[in-house]
Amino acid sequence: MMIRSGKLSVIIPLYNAGEAFAACMESLVAQSWSALEIIIVNDGSTDCSVDIAQRYAEKYPHIQLITQANAGASVARNRGMEAATGEYVAFVDADDLTYPHMYETLMTMALQDNLDVAQCNADWCDSATGDCWQSIPLDRLRSTDVLSGPDWLRMALASRRWTHVVWMGVYRRQMLEACGLTFVPGLHHQDILWSTECMFNARRVRYTQECLYKYFLHDASVSRLKRQGQKNLAYQRHYMKITRLLEKLNRDYAGKITIYPEFHQQIVYEALRVCHSVRKERDPMIRQRMIAEIFTSGMYKRMVKSVRSPKLAYQALLWSARLWKWRDRKLCIRRLAREAVNLR
Repeated sequence: MMIRSGKLSVIIPLYNAGEAFAACMESLVAQSWSALEIIIVNDGSTDCSVDIAQRYAEKYPHIQLITQANAGASVARNRGMEAATGEYVAFVDADDLTYPHMYETLMTMALQDNLDVAQCNADWCDSATGDCWQSIPLDRLRSTDVLSGPDWLRMALASRRWTHVVWMGVYRRQMLEACGLTFVPGLHHQDILWSTECMFNARRVRYTQECLYKYFLHDASVSRLKRQGQKNLAYQRHYMKITRLLEKLNRDYAGKITIYPEFHQQIVYEALRVCHSVRKERDPMIRQRMIAEIFTSGMYKRMVKSVRSPKLAYQALLWSARLWKWRDRKLCIRRLAREAVNLR
C-alpha cells in the first residue's frame, strides 16, 4: 500500500517561459501525489507566462505565486525555499515536464526509507527535432539501495553521465536548512555547487533508474547558446569560479567526509570545459584574455592539483602544452595595459 502522507513543496523559478509554462503546470497539477504545494516565483517575467501563473494560482488552492524583480534563477529558488512548508522540496524548470507519478514514486521512496534525498533518471528531449534519450543510460548506472550522500555522489560522478541538476529529485527541507544550503546568486550552472554540497550533507540517498522528468533542450538553453567574444569570456568566468568553489567545498568538508578522487576530478572536468572554449574562440584578443585568466585566476593550478587518474593527467598535460603554446604574452600585456588606462 502506497504511503500518502508527507508534504512536498515544488519550487518553480519563472522567467519568460512563454506558452510552454502551461504544459509544465498541467503536468504538475496532474501529479498523483496529493500532499503537494506548488510555489511559482515570478522572476520579473514580461511575457504571457506570468498570466498563466496567475490563472493557475487563482484556480488551485495548493498553488501560490510570488513575484520579485528580475534577479535570476538562484534568487528565485532561494525565495521559494523561504516560502516552502513541505517536509521535502523539489525544483522544476518552467519549460519542462514532470511525468504523472514522479513525486509519488520519489516521495514513497523518501518516506519508506527515511531518505534525505531521492533521485530519479530523466528523459532529455531536443525541442527542434523531438529526439529523446535517457539522461543516464542503464549500462552506466542502475537503481541503488540506500547509500550515504558522498557514496552516491562518488558513484554518480564515476558514471560520467550523471549531471548536476536539481530537478531530478526530492530533498529533505530540514537537512537543507540545517546546513544552510542556498543557491549562489548570479552564477550560471549553480546546480553544480548546490548538488555537490547537498550530497556532502545527505546521510541517506537512493536512486531509481526510472525516467520521471522530461527536460527540453532548445536554442535558448544556457548550455546551447553560441557565445563568442566578450560574452564567451564572461560565461567561462562562471566555470572558473565553480572550480574555485568546488575546491573550497572539498577543503571545508575534508574533516567531515571522505573526499573521494571523483570529488577532485570534477574540478578537472569543469576546468577542461574552459580549455575547450579557448580553441573555439575566434577573437584572438579574447582568446589571449581567456588564456591569461586561466592562469591568473588559479584555475590552471586547481586543474593540475585535482588530477587523480592517468586519463585526466594526460588531458591536463595536453592542455597545458596547448595553452602555453598559444599564449602570446606581449599581446596580453598590451591588452591589459589598455584596459588599465581605460579604467582610470
